[in-house]
Amino acid sequence: MTTISFRTEELLVGGEWRTAAGGAMLPVEDPSTGETFAAIARGSAADVDAAVGAAHAAREGDWGRLAAFERGRLLAALGRAVLAAAEELAALEVRDVGKPLTQARADVTALARYLEFYAGAADKLHGETIPFLAGYTVYTLREPHGVTGHIIPWNYPMQIVGRSVGAALAAGNAVVIKPAEEASLTTLAFARLAAAAGFPAGAINVVPGLGEEAGAALAAHPGVQHVSFTGSVEVGVAVQAAAARHVAPVTLELGGKSPQLVFDDADLETALPVLVRAGLQNAGQTCSASSRLLVQRGAYARVVEALAARYRALRAGPAQLDLDLGPVISATQRQRIVALTEAGLRDGVPVIARGQVVADAPVGGHYVAPLLLGPLDPGHALAQQEVFGPVQVVLPFDDEDQAVALANGTRFGLVAGVWTRDAGRQQRLAQRLRAGQVFLNDYGAAGGVELPFGGVGWSGHGREKGMEALYGFTTVKTVAARHR
Repeated sequence: MTTISFRTEELLVGGEWRTAAGGAMLPVEDPSTGETFAAIARGSAADVDAAVGAAHAAREGDWGRLAAFERGRLLAALGRAVLAAAEELAALEVRDVGKPLTQARADVTALARYLEFYAGAADKLHGETIPFLAGYTVYTLREPHGVTGHIIPWNYPMQIVGRSVGAALAAGNAVVIKPAEEASLTTLAFARLAAAAGFPAGAINVVPGLGEEAGAALAAHPGVQHVSFTGSVEVGVAVQAAAARHVAPVTLELGGKSPQLVFDDADLETALPVLVRAGLQNAGQTCSASSRLLVQRGAYARVVEALAARYRALRAGPAQLDLDLGPVISATQRQRIVALTEAGLRDGVPVIARGQVVADAPVGGHYVAPLLLGPLDPGHALAQQEVFGPVQVVLPFDDEDQAVALANGTRFGLVAGVWTRDAGRQQRLAQRLRAGQVFLNDYGAAGGVELPFGGVGWSGHGREKGMEALYGFTTVKTVAARHR
């Protein structure tokens, strides 16, 4: 086991660990207890400016001079270091984010897998030759943008660092990372491991702080040539507007209201555990959570009865107990979830079943009992808005056309799942559903490091994961050589 030695209140600029320019700090809270147990740097615009400058220097220096296969070797070494420090990273995530230990360990494994994938892909970003006029040779080059900014959310910090930062580094960019103020510790630990693995100074820079301060400064910085953001629609719009002032491209992953469609002929034994797990993983704080379950009327009663039994057995409690659900990230997030669900109950939305919070859960922890609701009007807020908590709604449908209308009936379009044995229906719906990913008789495919991920509509644009992410972190240059 590796021991990661770092001071939580420091940020990383140009290979130097230091306190924020103004010396300010932010408290770090354990969501399981509500207690403060550490502090992080409250980075400012000055810190962001220094980090961007360091990243540009790295691009012009040691990092920019590395061959693609050498970048791959560094990423591979970092992946091995992550696995060697797996238990320490998981323990940090448990305390910082409130994830049950099993889920935190899965996130460490995913981080390592992203680094392994992009290590192998770093020297496989090829251009192409283009047939043109006689006497010309024309080809394209894929080149890094230069300096990329990465605004990381609090729900999956390790995974999103892996899929975003890993791809950017593989393509040859130098990066500036702004982790969420609620969850910075594993990103800081990741940067320590990267330095020990041999990454040149300035290739990776980390500036924790508030979104409206450090995050806004990063999105608006004229020296940042691409911005990657995962988070809410409202903040994503602000990030895109800020980056537009210096004409920087932006990858936005903004969440969803993702449906799973269950037809009468579905294999319910296989489907039922996935229906629940895909909606409640990480206490429902997942952009791709399937918060809407659409069930054909012939199977509706059976499915609802089976779902209710599963819900009543679910338990939420301290992350260290490794139960079905841990706490949500903060008191603010808990209040938002409770407000949305209580408003629905006042509107008469029926409660199908509730899980439970264990009796000895700390009073200061941010716990929400899982809740299954329905049926309800498809236009109701609980069927349209992203609750981002352990809440699923169930709606009936009669036929394929109505199922598609319901599934496509929100502004979001991130993920959809289809459960049916009818092969023709599977392929029809894969084309008709408005989503960036469609799973047939499955949902999520265990994360799918290789599978391009992103949305349409209010779920954002651009793609992460797989080779598509690498293409997004490069720009294409066309070279036309006349030789006669």
